[in-house]
Amino acid sequence: MSKVYTTEELIQILAAERQACLKGKRLKLEITVSGNPVIDQFLQTDGLQQFTAYQDFKAAIHDYQKDNQVSGIVWREVSVKGKNLRYPEVDSELIALTSDLEILKTAKNSILEFWYKVTKNMDLYLSFNNNKQYQQIVKPDVERIVQRTEWASLWKWENANFLEIILQLGWGQPEEAFYKRGRPRSGSEYIHAVNPGNRPIG
Repeated sequence: MSKVYTTEELIQILAAERQACLKGKRLKLEITVSGNPVIDQFLQTDGLQQFTAYQDFKAAIHDYQKDNQVSGIVWREVSVKGKNLRYPEVDSELIALTSDLEILKTAKNSILEFWYKVTKNMDLYLSFNNNKQYQQIVKPDVERIVQRTEWASLWKWENANFLEIILQLGWGQPEEAFYKRGRPRSGSEYIHAVNPGNRPIG
């Protein structure tokens, strides 16, 4: 019986392959920029060939995950204002299995409970236009978005003078939601909490 790679091993394999592609050690040579051989001879295709080689490899890893039921879940820890939370998240290079989505759905309420506690009295903003613009909102707006979503994730930006806690509220496949490729079947909204008077930067 052949060995089945773990989630952590797949993450390491993808990281090594990404580096190989970035260094030009992996190219998908049949990729052309325009498809016109006269024009393509004047264009640099290395970057596209490197990117495509990595995307093909990543797709093969995703197939491997499905075939061998290897989870895409990694466990994260966040600490804010003396409160700690350990929560599941799908690694950004992997996909979520059906069982992973159930784990994410189960964790949603504990993530929300933590977020509400640590963002009390902070200003809330909804990001749109690929996080280039923000609209200030209030807690009832967040609660309406929560009702339409299946899972949640967190990020934190912090230094001595600034704190921003980002709540991602998503549905469908996290990988598609993160890269905004899967609407309407997958997607997410980002809520940014900052100290009063500050604006989001994340």
